[in-house]
Amino acid sequence: MGGSTPGAGHARGNGEPVRLSVPAGRWLVFTTVLGSAMALLDSTVVNVALPHIGLDLGADLPVLQWTVNAYMLTLAGLILLGGALGDRFGRRRVFVIGVVWFALASLACGLAPNAGVLIAARAFQGIGGALLTPGSLALIQSVIHPDDRARAIGLWSGFGGIGAAIGPFLGGWLVDGPGWRWVFFINVPLAAVCVPVALRHVPESRDPQPRGRFDVLGAVLGAAALALVTYALIAAPQKGASPAVVVPGVAGLALGAVFIVVERRLREPMLPLSIFASRQFSAVNVVTLCVYAAFGGFFFLSVLDLQVVVGYSALAAGTALLPTTTLMLLLSARSGELGKRIGPRIPLTVGPLLCAAGMWLMTRAGVGAVYWRDILPALLVLGLGMVVVVAPLTATVLASVDVARAGLASGVNNAAARAAGLVAVAALPLLAGMGPEAYRSADAFSSTFRRAMPICAGVLVLGAILAWRTVRSDALEQAGAEVGAEPERAGAAVPAEGAEGVARAAGPPCRPECAYHCGVSAPPLDPGERRPSA
Repeated sequence: MGGSTPGAGHARGNGEPVRLSVPAGRWLVFTTVLGSAMALLDSTVVNVALPHIGLDLGADLPVLQWTVNAYMLTLAGLILLGGALGDRFGRRRVFVIGVVWFALASLACGLAPNAGVLIAARAFQGIGGALLTPGSLALIQSVIHPDDRARAIGLWSGFGGIGAAIGPFLGGWLVDGPGWRWVFFINVPLAAVCVPVALRHVPESRDPQPRGRFDVLGAVLGAAALALVTYALIAAPQKGASPAVVVPGVAGLALGAVFIVVERRLREPMLPLSIFASRQFSAVNVVTLCVYAAFGGFFFLSVLDLQVVVGYSALAAGTALLPTTTLMLLLSARSGELGKRIGPRIPLTVGPLLCAAGMWLMTRAGVGAVYWRDILPALLVLGLGMVVVVAPLTATVLASVDVARAGLASGVNNAAARAAGLVAVAALPLLAGMGPEAYRSADAFSSTFRRAMPICAGVLVLGAILAWRTVRSDALEQAGAEVGAEPERAGAAVPAEGAEGVARAAGPPCRPECAYHCGVSAPPLDPGERRPSA
C-alpha cells in the first residue's frame, strides 16, 4: 500500500485513479478476473461431478443436493454482508481474505473422506465466495480511472463469459481424468497466483465515510431460515410428514418472519425493506425468483440425467451443455441493447417462455437419446431464452431504484436468485417424486426427470405472466424509480420529490455490467458507481 510512481505496477494507497494503460491497471483486471473465476467455475463444474461424488462416497441423492446447497446457503445468506465488509475494511483486503478462505475450503472439499466433511467444507467455501464475489467488480469500479472503466469492465465481463463457457467442459475433463476431487483442487493454484498479484499490484479502496454497525443478526437469521426450510424439503422424501421434517420447516418459516421484523426495526439493516417501496423493483425480483429457481433446478438435474440416463461421461455431459453459455457469451450484449430499444417488458416475457419451451423439449433426453436430435434443440432454445431474459432483467433491477442504491439493489437481486436456486434444488426432487436412490437407476431417474422439467417450465411461464402484467415498457428509460424515504446504506442522501416522499435519481440510469458475464446461477453483482478512495 506504500506509494510508488505511476505506472510502476505496484499497489498504491493514495486514492488516485489507476489508468488501464499502466501495469497496475492491467494487473487489477487480471486478479479480479482470476478471483471471480474461482467462484464462477465452482458454480458450473461441481454439478458435472455429482454422480461421481455420489458413487465414490456411497452417497444418496440428498447428499448430492446438500453438496450444491451447502455452498449456496452460506453464499446467499452472507453475500450482502460480504460487500459491506469490503466497503468498511477495504475491498482488496476482504477480496484477498475471501480468495484464501475459498481456496482452503476447496482443499478441504477435495480431501473430504466422507459426505459429512464434504458438505461442511462446501458451507465454508460459500463463506469465502461471499467475501470475494462482491469485491471483484467493486475493485474495478472504485480504482480504475473513469475514462478507462468501461473498457476494464468489458475485459472483466468478456473473460468471465469465457470462463463460464469452458466451466462444464473443464469440470468434465477433470472428473474423467484425475478425478472429481480435482474439481476442488483446481482452485488452490488459482488462488496461489491471485493473492500475491492482488497484494503487490492492486491498490486498496474503501468507503471514505463508513457508518453504522454490521447486521450480523440479520445475516444469521436469513441463513438459518433458509437452512431449516432447505433441510425440511430435502428430508421430506425419506421421512415424510414426520416431526423431523415439519418442525424444521415451521421453524424456518418462523425465523424468516423474525428476519423481516428485525430488518424493519434496525437503523442499519442488511436488507432495508424500504427498497421494496419501488413496485417495479419488487415485481422484477419476483420474476427473478421464478427464472433462477427454474435455472437452478434444471442445471442440477440435467447434468445428472445426461450421465445417469443418457449414459454420457462427465466430459461429454459438460460439453453437451456448452450451447447455453456460448449463446450467452455471443449474444448477451445485443440482448441488452435490444432491451434498451424496445423496453424490458417483451424480453422479460418472451425470454422465460423460450426457456420453458427448452426445458419441456429436454424431456426427450431419455434412454437412447441422440444428441443432435433430442438434446441440442432443447439447449439451443433454452440458451436463446436465457440470452433474451438475463441482461434486460439485471438492467431493469438497477433502473428500478435510485442510482445511490444501485449496489444494494444488485446485491438483493443476486441473493434472491441464489436463494431461489437453493430452494429449487431442495424442492424439485420432492415435487417430482425422486427417491434417495433415484440417480442410481436410469429408468427411475428418467421417469422423474420427465416430471421435473414441466414443473420448471411452469415456474417460468408464471414468471413470464408476472413480467407481462407488472414490468413497464419504459422502465429502462427512467433515471430512477420509487424508493423509500430513508436511504439506508445507500451512500448519499436521496432527494424527496413531493409530499409522498417519492424520490428519483439525478443523472443517467444505472446499467448492469454484464454484457457477456451474465451468470446462469445468479445475476452479476454491480456495486454501483464508486469514487476512488484510500
